[in-house]
Amino acid sequence: MRIRERHVLCGGQTATAVSTCASFGLRCKYVGVSGTDDNGRRIRAELARRRVDVGDVIVRDAANQSAVILVDETTGERIVLWDRDERLRFREHELPVGALASARLVHVDDVDDEAAVRAARAGLDAGAMVTSDIDRVTPRTEELAATVTHAIFAQHVPAALTGLDDVEGALRRMRKRHQNVLCVTLGEQGAMALEGDRFHHEPAFSVRAIDTTGAGDVFRGGFIYALLQGQPAVQALRTANAAAAISCTRLGALSGIPTLAEVDEMMAAGP
Repeated sequence: MRIRERHVLCGGQTATAVSTCASFGLRCKYVGVSGTDDNGRRIRAELARRRVDVGDVIVRDAANQSAVILVDETTGERIVLWDRDERLRFREHELPVGALASARLVHVDDVDDEAAVRAARAGLDAGAMVTSDIDRVTPRTEELAATVTHAIFAQHVPAALTGLDDVEGALRRMRKRHQNVLCVTLGEQGAMALEGDRFHHEPAFSVRAIDTTGAGDVFRGGFIYALLQGQPAVQALRTANAAAAISCTRLGALSGIPTLAEVDEMMAAGP
């Protein structure tokens, strides 16, 4: 199959989430490890341009994590081929504890789960809300899910943890082990959340998808913004769905992030 177009664009799970928060007017800091190559310099410059504080980013002499993303122009679906140098691992002792202590909300992914668990605990100890991006199952997934106020799972994770294909049933089974808010992203089916015993399902907004890359991360950024605005869980799902839907109409992860005005406009227009 011949390549029709080729673009070099910035992305990353947490980088996209915090850039979404910054686009919506929140003060954000990104904490992680970056490489010394052109890709590393490019992502640091892009985050700074988007008003994300990169003062605590650790730069190591290694190639930055990168990916080749193949996008089907007919559906917007993609295949991701990625690689990450082991030298880019973020270690627990490298966490900027002072920055965590002053945050209203701490967001962690599950790439370096030891550091993620410690960061989540530090956020909880400081009285912050803590959200997670749980995209895979590891020996520490259950621990990470239990150490946040809002656990946000990729669609396949609840089934992998419980053995139940029914999302609501899986969340209710997980409720026996976790008392926090449990949320699942479902792509074109929207998103679901279990808040106490209340189950919420918010359908996705209908759009013509060009590229779904980064949509889940934009969803998390929108969800974080909504939480900090005091929106209830069901409204936070709707806000996050709108942000993710708009991102699917554009190419790339960071380049697909909408403005808050665009999100408000989509929600006002209805599903």
